[in-house]
Amino acid sequence: MFPLLLLAYVVAVKVFKKTTPNGKVTVYLGKRDFIDHSDHADPIDGIVVVDSEYLKGRKLYGQVTTTYRYGREEDEVMGVKFSKALVLAHEQLVPSEEKKTGLTPIQERLMKKLGPNAYPFTFKFPPNAPSSVTLQTGDDDTAKPLGVEYNVKAYVADNPEEKSHKRSSISLAIKKLQHAPSKREFRLPSSVASKGFTFSDGRLNLEVTLDKHTYYHGERLAANVVVTNNSRKSVRNIKVYVVQHCEITMVKAQYSRNVASMESREGCPITPGTSFTKVFYLLPLAASNKDKHGIALDGYLKDDDVNLASSTLVAEGKSPSDSLGIVISYTLRVKLNCGTLGGELVTDVPLKLLHPAPGTAEREKAKALEKSRSIERSHCENPRYVSDDEDIVFEDFARFSEPE
Repeated sequence: MFPLLLLAYVVAVKVFKKTTPNGKVTVYLGKRDFIDHSDHADPIDGIVVVDSEYLKGRKLYGQVTTTYRYGREEDEVMGVKFSKALVLAHEQLVPSEEKKTGLTPIQERLMKKLGPNAYPFTFKFPPNAPSSVTLQTGDDDTAKPLGVEYNVKAYVADNPEEKSHKRSSISLAIKKLQHAPSKREFRLPSSVASKGFTFSDGRLNLEVTLDKHTYYHGERLAANVVVTNNSRKSVRNIKVYVVQHCEITMVKAQYSRNVASMESREGCPITPGTSFTKVFYLLPLAASNKDKHGIALDGYLKDDDVNLASSTLVAEGKSPSDSLGIVISYTLRVKLNCGTLGGELVTDVPLKLLHPAPGTAEREKAKALEKSRSIERSHCENPRYVSDDEDIVFEDFARFSEPE
């Protein structure tokens, strides 16, 4: 008879791991996404396992780095670099300079499972550290992606200033993301615009109202559009867009991209003296914008379900203009086309696009969907079962491109 294998995906905890090329150092992280709560960010907590005989008096160092790339490597000439790399945190991990206290539950479980050569570490993001954002190239470019990325690095050296060697160093890409506040705003955002025409009496009026202020990734937007035509011109068609606005603070550049759009001729032409009301539905998704250059994404790790970049949130009392990295915002834009001579009437309504807050029903649904997709991918790539006595599943850490 075949032994009975009981599936226990519910109780199993996924832990990401990566090992140095020489196999002597392995880093374990309980998660790759760390949440910025505006007033503080989740700490980066993990475990490193090192062969003590391999060190031979040397030390194992750990650090968190961020790379802010705002131009392509192939365009760098005459010593001009389009990237800036910063070390945000640095610490000697082995031998540890101080006894670690206040370990997280996953750290305690890993310490018991991995044995005496396991050492815990915890790093913190500095205040105002920007969120992870990747700017889509829109082609098959294999160069390092533009945007803001973070890495946790461990390396063996005699002193912290010594240059690390690839065979004894390891780098894991992580993401710093923002979630929506636990309570949504009840105020419905709206905008009113009006347009007069030369040599013509009356005005064309446009009112746009969204059904909510904050939307979650994958959630459909509903925009109520009311057109009142008191002019002598006719409205030929209506165009509705969700627009992503990117501000690259390093070079003080700004640009916008449409991430969802539709055009309607329903009820058109809207002739003088008539009115028109309609609810337009739009669904902004990264999957619908794969070939568009410059679209901002929420970081990019290999095999992840990629989302459009979340709106940049700032702590209470702070100004969005003080934010660093790549500042993201969204608006819903409505255009009324009045012909070649009449021109267009345009208005924008601001909105926020974010991940659900932890603990909310929406977040639990998103986590359940993400978990099912992860299990499905795991079956396809590395089929395995988890028995009842296993409480941790190790997954090899993989990412889009390796940092130097």
